[in-house]
Amino acid sequence: MKVLMVYAHPEPQSLNGSLKNLAVETLRQEVHEVQVSDLYAMHWKAVADEADFTALQHPERLNYSGESRHALHSGTQAPDIAAEQAKLLWADAVIFQFPLWWFSVPAILKGWFERVYAYGFGYGVGQHGGGRWGDRYGEGTLKGRRALLSITMGGREPQYGPRGVNGPIDELLFPIQHGTLYYPGMEVLPPFLVYESRGIDAAAYDQLAQAYRERLRRLFTDETLPYRMQNGGDYDERQVLKDTVAPGAEGFSAHLRGGNSPATQQIPAITPYAVTLEPA
Repeated sequence: MKVLMVYAHPEPQSLNGSLKNLAVETLRQEVHEVQVSDLYAMHWKAVADEADFTALQHPERLNYSGESRHALHSGTQAPDIAAEQAKLLWADAVIFQFPLWWFSVPAILKGWFERVYAYGFGYGVGQHGGGRWGDRYGEGTLKGRRALLSITMGGREPQYGPRGVNGPIDELLFPIQHGTLYYPGMEVLPPFLVYESRGIDAAAYDQLAQAYRERLRRLFTDETLPYRMQNGGDYDERQVLKDTVAPGAEGFSAHLRGGNSPATQQIPAITPYAVTLEPA
């Protein structure tokens, strides 16, 4: 199988850098083909602007989405955008390795999504009209691919629990997993989470490395998060859950299959894939 790793950390000798290298080594040992987009090493341009197009259709006033659509179909996208799109189309699975910064991805990775997910590639795909809002949320250009977030965090696991001060980790990651990965069609695996990532000694890293290797070996066999498909019948013509679907459920968890009330509508267990490492 083919795996793309999108890596976002400025220091090659960081924990994230070590996990990236471990993933590449492990996946190749499992006879997978691997490509790496090392965004900092590539000096990835994170800002979406007119430089993303080699020729503007309407140079008098920038309409980014309109120019993005035109560039995709006319072959006038910036070469770096086209190259990353080709990697995504090549891949059977995509792993994103990054630290959780300010409750989200690093800015350079956010810029990767904004530029690579061009109009007609990441969004604006498929028929719009007649109650159908395009091919998204389970459909789209990247359908058939798996996605995995591998994230390091400085905070402790309880801080990201149901009543933790940082907010539940499943809810913090919902905009990324559901809104950025599932939206263009990727099937999303439960994330691999490393809490208390500062101050890890050699013994703790060995524990972490073993857990990550085991997880990577299941990249193509683990069950994915059971998000509801937009066009699967659960949503009405407004793209709101029908009254008969998970009655009483609200919020992020309502968009997962299984359970008919807030009490039973739970995110599938993430903790078996989380690693908490105590400092030496």
